[in-house]
Amino acid sequence: MKLIKSVIPKTFAFFLVLTVICGVIYPLCVSGISQVFFQKQAKGSIIEIDGVKYGSELLAQEFTSDTYLWGRPMNADISTYTDEEGNPVLYAGPSNKSPAGEELETMIAERVERIKAAHPEKEGQPVPSDLVTVSGSGLDPEISPAAAEYQVERISKARGISKNDVESVIEQYSTGRTFGIFGEPRVNVLKVNLALDGILKG
Repeated sequence: MKLIKSVIPKTFAFFLVLTVICGVIYPLCVSGISQVFFQKQAKGSIIEIDGVKYGSELLAQEFTSDTYLWGRPMNADISTYTDEEGNPVLYAGPSNKSPAGEELETMIAERVERIKAAHPEKEGQPVPSDLVTVSGSGLDPEISPAAAEYQVERISKARGISKNDVESVIEQYSTGRTFGIFGEPRVNVLKVNLALDGILKG
């Protein structure tokens, strides 16, 4: 009994100290450092131009017009909840359908046909997989260079500009492997489309 009575105060004090360190001091330090040295990232990596917020460079947006670069398919659902500004909250995620199931196979086949129909000049060429499959998050903002290149001619015709101009914009907003080792080369869809519209420059 004496042992228990001596342990309880020490346990409580230890719990209180860790709560203050991990629940108050650490979050404040990390938040303060991020706000000072990584302000853009701490605020969601929002692309803001002339006071207008066009979205986060880390979250996908759906583009369907022939004049734009298309990203990966999205499983998005607008909930009944709203944010502080009254905008509906958007949820997204993977389909969680089995690769061995017919439902996923049918879904991908339909996407492939839709992509092919929009790019008749690519007849006989395989459709890049990231144009017909959903990412793990459901909100991947980037596609592969191959998927971007696949769409160049369509965008060029729709906008009445040269293929070289479209390719130049895509190259400008392409990123290689991190440290030359990790990940894969990728293209940010939102940045490319803002640049094509003349909103984002250099």
